[in-house]
Amino acid sequence: MSRVSAVLDIDVQDEKLDIGLDDKYLKQISAELSDILAATYRLTIKSHLYHWNVVGPLFKPLHELTEEHYNALFSATDIIAERIRALGHLAPTRLGDAAAFAPKVAEVKNTSAIDMIEDLIADHRDAVKAMRKAAEAAGDAGDVVTEDMLTARLDFHEKALWMLRAIAAG
Repeated sequence: MSRVSAVLDIDVQDEKLDIGLDDKYLKQISAELSDILAATYRLTIKSHLYHWNVVGPLFKPLHELTEEHYNALFSATDIIAERIRALGHLAPTRLGDAAAFAPKVAEVKNTSAIDMIEDLIADHRDAVKAMRKAAEAAGDAGDVVTEDMLTARLDFHEKALWMLRAIAAG
C-alpha cells in the first residue's frame, strides 16, 4: 500500500448493493478510486503551494494555470469520493494526515518555475496512468458510470499536461 493510500483508508459500508456489479470488483475499484482521490488531493495541495510561491518570468502564466488547476482538482475530489460512496464503500476518512501530501518547505523554497512545472507534469502523468488503468477495469466490468467519470478526469489531466508542457517550452 502506498504512503498516500495508507493515509486514506477505505472501508466497506454495511449495506449490500445489488447494482449489477460484482462485490469483488466494487471493493477493488473503490480501492483504486481511493488511491486516485489521494493523488488528486496531493496534486491539489501541490498546485496551490506552487501557485503561491512561483517566481520569475513564468510567474504569471504558471500562477494563473495552477489556480485554475487547484480549483478543478478540488472539485474533482468530491466527484471521486461520491463515486466511491455510490459503489457501496466509505469515502476515505483519515484526511487529518493530509499534511503528508504537501511538498516540504525545502522542496518549494528554492524550486524554479521550470522545476515546479516538471514536478506537476510528473504528477499529472502518474494520474493519467492510474486513471487509464482504473477506467479500463471499469469498462471491463461494465461500470460505465465510473468509466465515464474517469474519462472526464483523464481529459482534464491530459489537457493540464499539454498546457504545462507548453509553458515549459517557452
